[in-house]
Amino acid sequence: MQNTANANTSSNRLEILLFNLTGRQPFGINVLKVKEIIPVPHLTQLPDSNPFICGVANLRGQTLSVIDLARAIGQPVKRNENEPLQGSVIITEFNRGLHGFLVNQVDKIIHRDWKEVLPPPRGLGSAIFTSGVTRENEHLIQILDLESVIAEFEEPVDAGYAGISPNDLSDEAKRKWILVVDDSAMARSQTAKALQSMGVPYVMARDGKEALDILNKLNSAEAEPSDAISLLLSDIEMPELDGYSLTQAIRSKPELSNLYILLHTSLNGAINTERAEHCGANAVLTKFAPEELARAVSKGLEATVKK
Repeated sequence: MQNTANANTSSNRLEILLFNLTGRQPFGINVLKVKEIIPVPHLTQLPDSNPFICGVANLRGQTLSVIDLARAIGQPVKRNENEPLQGSVIITEFNRGLHGFLVNQVDKIIHRDWKEVLPPPRGLGSAIFTSGVTRENEHLIQILDLESVIAEFEEPVDAGYAGISPNDLSDEAKRKWILVVDDSAMARSQTAKALQSMGVPYVMARDGKEALDILNKLNSAEAEPSDAISLLLSDIEMPELDGYSLTQAIRSKPELSNLYILLHTSLNGAINTERAEHCGANAVLTKFAPEELARAVSKGLEATVKK
């Protein structure tokens, strides 16, 4: 299964690949992150590797680790270690890299509007790894936050913050407020570190609806001009109101016409730039490279100074 997703710049619908892990509970991921689905390949075991990693596979000359997704998100796994692994491996592409995830059975693709994807309810199992939920027939679908999953295995990106300097911005740009919008706590933390290294003020929102409320309050005619948001730094994949819809909503408001919008996404590919421009965003950037983020934010802030 290759080239699963097609570009669609006229709709803010989400394609979700459904699969099972250890039981009947269905899980899903954004099809745009799926590169291909393959039978379990030959896996090479590495000494002292993370117990959640099944092994390393060679995919057409490229080496990648295969993560046991059920174990990684805390699902109970009953498996005979002496028997060959069964199931499929979903090869994904996001955050500038390829990642393999072992699943039990791939089911089908469903389509949803982003407004039909809701934040995970309290008490939901694996909630820390769940970006949203939706329903298919009588089943609750947990849409997994794969970025949070791989964060448990990859080296931290802290070294990238060392190259960020507050001296790269003009004094006026440093006083401009930034609104960061992301439903992932991990992503908000990473972004906050970069902005703190830059020495710029920012506020946080967990989703598009909260972001609109903040903008309507801080950028209203009655608000203090010094508190106004000058740059929006938003994720794209968010429950209820995704980054594209948020951008369109902002561009429909004359009082927010000068807002610089930078979409910050884990999705790779030219489709992001096309859709971002179509919706009215100023720029789009793939997560997560701290120095590149700092440069993109600096460019946006300086652009607001010149207006």
